[in-house]
Amino acid sequence: MAADVIPLGMKRELFVDEHLIASKSGVELKLHKPQAQEVALVCDAPWEGNTSGYFTLIQDGDLYRCYYRGTHFDEKLKKSAHEELTCYAESRDGITWTKPKLGLVEFQGSKENNIILVGEGCHNFTPFLDTNPNCPPESRFKALAGMGDNTTRKQKPSLQAWHSADGVRWSRMREQPVIDAGAFDSQNLAFYDAEIGAYRAYWRYFTGGYTDERGWKPKGVRAIRTAVSKDFLSWEKFNNLTYGPDAPEVQLYTNAVRPYFRAPHLLLGFPTRYEAKHEQVEPVFMTSRDGVNFKRWEEPLIPITAPKDRDGNRSNYMTNGLLQLPGSDRELSVYATEAYYAGPGSRIRRFTFRMDGFVSASAEDGEIITKPLTFTGSKLMLNLVSQVETRVEVQDETGKAIPGFTLEDCTPLNGDFIDQAVTWKGGSLEKLAGRPVRLRFHLIEADLFAMQFVR
Repeated sequence: MAADVIPLGMKRELFVDEHLIASKSGVELKLHKPQAQEVALVCDAPWEGNTSGYFTLIQDGDLYRCYYRGTHFDEKLKKSAHEELTCYAESRDGITWTKPKLGLVEFQGSKENNIILVGEGCHNFTPFLDTNPNCPPESRFKALAGMGDNTTRKQKPSLQAWHSADGVRWSRMREQPVIDAGAFDSQNLAFYDAEIGAYRAYWRYFTGGYTDERGWKPKGVRAIRTAVSKDFLSWEKFNNLTYGPDAPEVQLYTNAVRPYFRAPHLLLGFPTRYEAKHEQVEPVFMTSRDGVNFKRWEEPLIPITAPKDRDGNRSNYMTNGLLQLPGSDRELSVYATEAYYAGPGSRIRRFTFRMDGFVSASAEDGEIITKPLTFTGSKLMLNLVSQVETRVEVQDETGKAIPGFTLEDCTPLNGDFIDQAVTWKGGSLEKLAGRPVRLRFHLIEADLFAMQFVR
């Protein structure tokens, strides 16, 4: 049985999949949708406009940074009103955002603006804060961006690597592209994954490739491809994402994949599904443990009926960002776009999840029994909403209840908890640490979001 035991240690586990579950009865994995909050940012400056998009939000210490494309489409002339620009905003609370006058790029005779780049790379410039412990100071921020002008991007699509010391002044890491196996007309992103000690990238491609060598006519559907790199310049292990044998084929525009900071071994994705007939988009949710094979929920995470102006052409993208705002130890913030094309300036609105609250093991009256696992520590903490009561039993590897840790020995849990210790008459769990055990959860009108053993 040793090979089948999950070495949990003190990792936080979210009930976003059946990784820990050996059996369940009367329990379903339930997707939870974030709640709409205030409008965070409006692209109403002359150098922005109604097609501003591809927002990336980054937490950098106590500063929140936002990067986005500034563009405007003139509905009367049926063309862009100005060339694409990369803009920058910042916030101390993730709610009120300012557009600093950076003095870097001239627009219509003035540098009094928040523009950081103009020209190449501005269509889909997507940065991240590099957490690689060996990252040199001049590359503390990195980005992927489409190479060339509009014509070049269509004829020979590829991505270039950029870097920056301060997140505002950027330069190319080299002139040659770093990735060229894709379509890239999307928000193509990368990040450092400490779990594998390498960078991951996720970008757009078409499942059917192209009809000619120039790349003008993509075939198939919009989909997501990934690769890894040790140095951010040479990429390998190219794979197309999969979603299981029963997942329908859908078009996915953006991906918004990232490690979950409270459980870095889990990758969360907020891809935007594209409905071609009406050119509408809506975010969905997916998770992975290996970066290639994902579990994807098909119901919309933020429906086009959410407030407001998000039912038009490409008006409901999920941004690239997941933030914990100051003083918000019970919630997480994500952002989604609205009023694309409708304008006069596109916007992003904040939405909030419960902490760890993407998916729950939900039951009116049900049970879960885990696979055998080992742990480190002395306490079991739960993220749980229990309307009536929840009890937990600790069993040995064969499924026999351990005296002192049976359901009857467990103090019932009733309430709304982010990190709540489970207690038993048997006292501390320390005596069971390192020994293969199973957990039996009895849930009555309850939603179990996450668990973690701690000292």
